[in-house]
Amino acid sequence: MTLHSFFNFLQREIAPVSLSDEFCAKYGMHDNSGIIINAGGDVGHALFTLDFSPAAVSFAEENGCDVIVTHHPAIFYGINRIDVTSDRLSESIARCLKGGISVISMHLNADSADSGIDRYLMQGLGGENEIAVMNVLSCGGYGRVYDVAPVPFAKYCERVKREFNATRSIFYGDGERVTSKVASFCGAGCDEQSIKFALEYGADTFVSSDLKHHHITALTQAGCKVIQLTHYASENYGFERICRKAAEKSDIPVSYFTDENYL
Repeated sequence: MTLHSFFNFLQREIAPVSLSDEFCAKYGMHDNSGIIINAGGDVGHALFTLDFSPAAVSFAEENGCDVIVTHHPAIFYGINRIDVTSDRLSESIARCLKGGISVISMHLNADSADSGIDRYLMQGLGGENEIAVMNVLSCGGYGRVYDVAPVPFAKYCERVKREFNATRSIFYGDGERVTSKVASFCGAGCDEQSIKFALEYGADTFVSSDLKHHHITALTQAGCKVIQLTHYASENYGFERICRKAAEKSDIPVSYFTDENYL
C-alpha cells in the first residue's frame, strides 16, 4: 500500500485533516496534522502511538513498522536546524528517514472526531451521550458535559484510576460527595472557557490534564470536584481505541505502543 493510500484510509475511516483545519479556523487553534515525514516507500505495517518519541521509533524499527501514526504532531512548529548529536527530535527524524519509516500525525482531527479521543474519554468516564459540547464542529466536537451513574467521588476516582491505568492522577474534593454529572476535556483542556462551560451546565466533577493551580482553586471554590489525569493518560485511552478501529478495517498489520512512564 502506498503512503498516500494509507493516509487516505485514515482520513476516511478515522478523521479527515479537514476537521483539524476547521477546528483551527473556528476556534483559533494551531495544528500540524497529516503526512509529516514521507520516507519514500510503501507501507506494510503501521504503528500507532501518542508521541513521536525515540522509544516509539525503536519499537517501529524492532517490529518492522514502516509508518508511525502519532497523535501529537511529530513536528508541531517549524524546525530551524537538524542536529542528531544533541536533539532528540532531530535524532528521531533522522532514524525514520534512514530506516524508511514515514510518519503521519492525527491531532485535533483525532481529538474531535465523532469517534475521537474526546468522546472516548467521556465513555471511559462512564458517559454515553453528552448534554452539551463546548467546541462544536460540522462533524464531532471537543469538550463535553454528561450524566454518569451517581456514585461517591472516592469510588468514582478509584474507577477512573482502574479504567485509564492512571497511576499518576490527582483528585480534589470530598470523597463522600456524589459524582453524577461530569465535564471532561482530553489533553490540556482546562482554561477559563472550559471552566465556565462546565459550571454553566451544572457539572459536579471536572476531568482534564495539565491544570494550573488557579484553575483548580476556581473549580473547587465553585463546588466542583476535580480529577487531573496525566496528559498521556487522558488521550492514550482514546487513541488506542482509534488504533483498534484502524486495525479492524486495514489491509495491513497494525500495532500500538504505550509508554507507561507517562500514564
